[in-house]
Amino acid sequence: MTNMTLPGFVNAHSHTFQRALRGRVEGDDFWAWRQAMIAEAEVLTPSQVAATYERAYREMRAAGYTAVGEFHYVGRKEARAAIEAAGAAGIELVLLAVAYGRGGVARFRQDSVQAYLEWVAQLRESGARVGLAPHSVRACPKDWLEAIGEVARREQLVLHVHADEQPREIEECLAEHGRRPIEVLADTGCLGPHTTVIHATHANDHELDLLAETGTRVCLCPTTEANLGDGFAPVERMVERGIELCIGSDSNVRIDPLEELREIEGVARRRLLRRNVIPPEQLLEIGSTAGGRALGLDAWPSVRVDLEHRSLYGVPAEQTKAALVFGCGADVIVGAGAT
Repeated sequence: MTNMTLPGFVNAHSHTFQRALRGRVEGDDFWAWRQAMIAEAEVLTPSQVAATYERAYREMRAAGYTAVGEFHYVGRKEARAAIEAAGAAGIELVLLAVAYGRGGVARFRQDSVQAYLEWVAQLRESGARVGLAPHSVRACPKDWLEAIGEVARREQLVLHVHADEQPREIEECLAEHGRRPIEVLADTGCLGPHTTVIHATHANDHELDLLAETGTRVCLCPTTEANLGDGFAPVERMVERGIELCIGSDSNVRIDPLEELREIEGVARRRLLRRNVIPPEQLLEIGSTAGGRALGLDAWPSVRVDLEHRSLYGVPAEQTKAALVFGCGADVIVGAGAT
């Protein structure tokens, strides 16, 4: 068997428990789906997390993801179970510990931002790789965002946050703050090269300018954004501004980094009505090294691609990477190499 070695793919945004909802008809829009998601989260136990997350992480590893950022908001004991599950599955994990000040359900929330930051400190002291993750502007008051942004800068921790996923989210933010979500993140010191904004599906030009000016990256999750009816991210406007992109499997309705990358380019092509917006080599970097930077990782395992796979049969050597991104699924991955 002839193989090609590539940097491992990095899944920069995963809610692994949501894998249980794949294939369901959960409701007519994002908000109805969210109720089904919350109901699923409410019944999770540490033992369920240990078993189901290990299975999902093994799926990720088989698909070519060798590192994952777990955006975790379902409990402290469950966080420890997620860390152990990743170790058992052999995938590099960064626990993106979620701050949840309001909304959602009780198990998501902390009593104060100080309590949240103490939990993060405890995780770090235990040896876990941790990032800060204010869930969103709707879930975190401004004083929480300011405190978390300051700690991220002082401690040089990565910061991940949802923003501009849904029009209703933006409307509610404007009603409360008179500002859009990414503008509020800028106001509170949460943007910068250490920050990854998740989705930014409905970001306007001014918000995209703020991301570009601060060196903030965006994590796109196209299979989830399609499944939830979020809309099309403004990929072409992000690329024009030089905003770094990475990918996530998010709700894990699909676990296939090549599909995520293909959809990013597909969205840009549909918007611009032309082809070859992002070169294949750049798409592969979006799927790997850009994700590594988003999670603050220096190293993670490589992957091997089966060049004799039926999807690559007869492809000229110089077109292999293009064919990999645009014509293959994760079944071309035959294993992971060393870190």
